[in-house]
Amino acid sequence: MTEVLHINASAMTRVLTPGATATVLAEVLLSGFDPEAAPHRTSVHVPAGELLLMPAAFGPLAGVKIAGVAPGNAALGLPRITGSYLLLDGANLQPLALLDGAALTELRTPAVSALAVHHLTPEGQPLRMVLFGTGPQAYGHLEAVLAVRQVSEVVVVGRNEVGARALAGYARTLGVEARAGLPEDVAKADLVVCCTTAREPLFDGRLVAPGATVVAVGSHEPDARETDTALVSRADVYVESRAAALREAGDLLVPIAEGAIGADHVAGTLADLVRGRRAPSADRPMFFKSVGMAWEDLAVAGALYQAVRKA
Repeated sequence: MTEVLHINASAMTRVLTPGATATVLAEVLLSGFDPEAAPHRTSVHVPAGELLLMPAAFGPLAGVKIAGVAPGNAALGLPRITGSYLLLDGANLQPLALLDGAALTELRTPAVSALAVHHLTPEGQPLRMVLFGTGPQAYGHLEAVLAVRQVSEVVVVGRNEVGARALAGYARTLGVEARAGLPEDVAKADLVVCCTTAREPLFDGRLVAPGATVVAVGSHEPDARETDTALVSRADVYVESRAAALREAGDLLVPIAEGAIGADHVAGTLADLVRGRRAPSADRPMFFKSVGMAWEDLAVAGALYQAVRKA
């Protein structure tokens, strides 16, 4: 029996960059994989919050992530997201590796967003970026966006002013002009990235300029959203999977329940963008809503496993 590799957070950051992770995801989609056929996420409410089970299988591998979302952990000085990922040989289902599930999520979620940003924003034009959030996903998204696009300025908006200033300071160490700001700064943004735990809209969607891109990753719950109906109804909407978004994306499901849009409002998927089937519009905002999918975890876990073995 093959010895099971244990891959921790530090090993992940050593062997796979945000840009390389986005490339891994693009290669899966270019291979013909269909996210619409991917297994559903199972969610179980538990006293501490939510327990998620995310299985996937394609190519030579299979795997499953067991993740916990514990909102009360912040008050205890503990991470909000917990979990482990078990990577299996697809031919015989023997364990190959056990990965830090929270670190895997922190790597693959920004990579999904970066892939969308790569296809929805103009190449060669420095972007003015507004970043909502000050936690691990905000840091990860900053690095991932910088891996695929040039950024002229980052404005960080957070509930915690100290945290916003700290993230702006980190951005400056990466060579980007940065400052803490306000939700109204979205009016001058080329790119708005939302990675928060908010359950209500973060900004007035009417302020977002035509041609600007908004990315929201903070929620996979049908009644929680980071963006408002005004933005979604006027935007070209892209998702990882129509089926997954219409099950879990409150950013879409709330406007649908309000009667502002229909289920057919989704313009396309990440696969459509990667395969060149859809092109961004200059006349409307672009909105990419990510809920996170198990195939993404498997793709990145497999790449990490191969990279660690070679290293």
